[in-house]
Amino acid sequence: MSTDHHPDLEQVEGGDMRLHDLRICVDRIEGRPVCGLEVGDYIDVVRSNEMRLPEGKHFCLYAFAAVLPMLAAKQRDLPADDWMSKDSHVACPDPEERLIMRIDRLGTRTLRSEDLT
Repeated sequence: MSTDHHPDLEQVEGGDMRLHDLRICVDRIEGRPVCGLEVGDYIDVVRSNEMRLPEGKHFCLYAFAAVLPMLAAKQRDLPADDWMSKDSHVACPDPEERLIMRIDRLGTRTLRSEDLT
């Protein structure tokens, strides 16, 4: 799902860094679903640090916590031989649920670091 255009992508004039907006999507559930998520449910991470959910939906905090350590790397362009550029699946920590999420890039955004740090 890698594209260079997302309807919400605006570019910041004079920006000094490029980051990808991300979508964390439930790819499959191989066990007993207990957190209320279904295949296709998602949460977006945009503008470097904003989390967005579709209206009326939720995303399991513990599933999201499993993805969190990978997000900063997935937001950036990486060398083609870096394992993080090839691996986009993360498992929820609940061993009975076996919920598998996929991290997709929605598009690239130019931002100013001074606005974020």
